[in-house]
Amino acid sequence: QVQLVESGGGLVQTGGSLRLSCAASGRTFSTYTMAWFRQAPGKEREFVAAISWGVGETYHADSVKGRFTISRDNAKNTVFLQMSSLKPEDTAVYYCAAERFGAGRGVADFRSWGQGTQVTVSS
Repeated sequence: QVQLVESGGGLVQTGGSLRLSCAASGRTFSTYTMAWFRQAPGKEREFVAAISWGVGETYHADSVKGRFTISRDNAKNTVFLQMSSLKPEDTAVYYCAAERFGAGRGVADFRSWGQGTQVTVSS
């Protein structure tokens, strides 16, 4: 388990950009697969993007591919989600998640979660 602290959420206009950050505790950050999920009111939490432990292979949901980019800075124990060309449909609470040596991309595959940060995209 690892403690996660998120930041960077806010209100942005359609077509705008935001960068979310998630800071993790500990000295073994590079061994954790990191991911971003989001949850809109009345909907299930859904996978957005993940970056694997080690070399950092990335995965992006079809709904955000080409617009969002996940990255990590192991020296800073931080994972980022760069969001561009934002749409109202992207409005949700965004959660950071971590799993040591993780290989899955579902909610149940991650045991450490951040508090969530609100992203609101206005039309």
